[in-house]
Amino acid sequence: MHKQKDRILLGHGSGGKLTHSLISDLFVKYFSNTALNQQTDSAILDLEADNIAFTTDSFVVDPLFFPGGDIGKLAICGTINDIAVSGATPLFLSSSFIIEEGFPMEHLEKIVKSMSAEAKYARIQIVTGDTKVVNKGKCDKIFITTTGIGKLAKKHKDISSGLKIKIGDKLLINGSIGDHGMAVMSARNELNLKASIDSDCASLNHLIDIALQVSDKIRFMRDATRGGLGTVLAELAKNRNYGIMIEETSLIIKENVKSICELLGFDPLYVANEGKVLMVVGKEDADKVLNALKKHEKGKNSSIIGEIVDQYYGKSWITTSIGGKRIIDMLAGEQLPRIC
Repeated sequence: MHKQKDRILLGHGSGGKLTHSLISDLFVKYFSNTALNQQTDSAILDLEADNIAFTTDSFVVDPLFFPGGDIGKLAICGTINDIAVSGATPLFLSSSFIIEEGFPMEHLEKIVKSMSAEAKYARIQIVTGDTKVVNKGKCDKIFITTTGIGKLAKKHKDISSGLKIKIGDKLLINGSIGDHGMAVMSARNELNLKASIDSDCASLNHLIDIALQVSDKIRFMRDATRGGLGTVLAELAKNRNYGIMIEETSLIIKENVKSICELLGFDPLYVANEGKVLMVVGKEDADKVLNALKKHEKGKNSSIIGEIVDQYYGKSWITTSIGGKRIIDMLAGEQLPRIC
């Protein structure tokens, strides 16, 4: 029989002594800050901003721990990046846990510690949250939902919509693609894959802030998560009075990622990333932004991969390494389930 302290019990979600112990001994211990420590029903925040960026996301990745990260780090990075790519500065997060009865306490602590470490790196605060425990078999181990708030300056308000994109603008990305999806897939025991691939899971708000500081010509940003870079490009061009052309030779795909994609029949363009941002930058500032990105740890492999063109209206195309062209359409169906 497992001791109470070793496993999550239904009582940890009852609102009684076990719940309060879990909150104080684990969540407050690692997430401690002035707003959270008040332990009120709502965190009281001091926000002075032109506009507010507000987002929420849920994380159900399988397995929970994978090379380069875990569900906790992923939950922090994913929500921070959604705010940052809108041009906003992430400030505060909430975190909600749904935990299966019997879940090992040491695994929960490892996840919470990972979240705390990433929050400190990103310089944001987890200020409120909730925990529910469900009967064994009613949830697959643990699900996490995070919600984020950031402040958005007026001059960056149109970045998320891409309304100011112009013909001739350049497309930049901060490194290799497909790492996260293939890291998670290789960690799934049933596939019996042996590959040394680390997820690119990372908070990009500091990198993005550098780009925004050196240029006021950043027209659009999006993190290429589910559906990968290909889906972002297809969405960006859809119903617009311009087209997109990228160069396959400008994309960085690690050899081990490429090998697993070929083995499983995946196109790296559509494989999830968790630490990559696509930027559309005015052509006059593209090199300046590229050089700034390359000076940051998360952007040292940045490259210009294509441009906005006055043809192929509403479509994205790629020039292949052998000189042909093919259209980049949206991903049809779910290529990789439980990837984030």
